[in-house]
Amino acid sequence: MIILGLDPGLGTTGWGVIRAGGNRLAHVANGRIATDAKTELGARLVALDDALTSLLAQYRPEAAAVEEVFVNKNPQSTLKLGQARGVVLLGAAKAGLIVGEYAPTLVKKAVVGTGTAEKAQVHAMVARLLPGAKIDGPDAADALAVAICHAHHLGSARRIP
Repeated sequence: MIILGLDPGLGTTGWGVIRAGGNRLAHVANGRIATDAKTELGARLVALDDALTSLLAQYRPEAAAVEEVFVNKNPQSTLKLGQARGVVLLGAAKAGLIVGEYAPTLVKKAVVGTGTAEKAQVHAMVARLLPGAKIDGPDAADALAVAICHAHHLGSARRIP
């Protein structure tokens, strides 16, 4: 199964594609979708949607997973994150995918073993779980972690009668 993991953000959305088969995970691709902060909001959301549409067409995932919104101290940042997340959820839904949504603490627990792991620990564990993958920064590492979390949850759901 090909799984697309997404770590949404208006400035940068991380993405990661993995192949999951049984207990085996393999890296397919990862990267970042960046939008220009000088551009107006609507145009940035369109750019995010266009890039996601291209990713969906290129990799044809069978499942997708997105990190849930956490509340920032800055309400404007939280709102922008929510808008980017909406675009990502809509794009995946338009592609016919059911999207798994995971809290950041659950993703960290699934990948590192503790929900309070630091970003560097997540990145290191993703690199260990996907040997040979050249990870395109922390946003892409987070997206791969979301995809790994989804693969684990899908695998567990299939084993439960």
